[in-house]
Amino acid sequence: MKKKIKGNAVYSTDQGRLCPQCHRAVSNCVCGKDRPRHVGDGIVRISRETKGRGGKAVTIITGLPVATSELKTISKTLKQKCGVGGAVKGEQIEIQGDQRETCKGALEHLGFTCKLAGG
Repeated sequence: MKKKIKGNAVYSTDQGRLCPQCHRAVSNCVCGKDRPRHVGDGIVRISRETKGRGGKAVTIITGLPVATSELKTISKTLKQKCGVGGAVKGEQIEIQGDQRETCKGALEHLGFTCKLAGG
């Protein structure tokens, strides 16, 4: 009796990088606009940054493997949990203040694998 192995392949030597939703080559993906822009290694990185902000800290969240529309809803949820403002810029979410622990807990509750990055 053979065991069925459930796996989420992200790369194939024949086709290259695979779409996480339809499991086809990214060039042949049928997901369209719902396809995530950034797949990466599947780990969401949460860091703190102060560059260009007059010394004010901002929490940066990168590596979310979701579509842009879903990125905005996750951003809204995080802002409500932290009680602060923020924005979606490109493929990353910016949350005002040093909210790394709160964001990590909220994202892990949503089912993402998180890692605190940077200092």
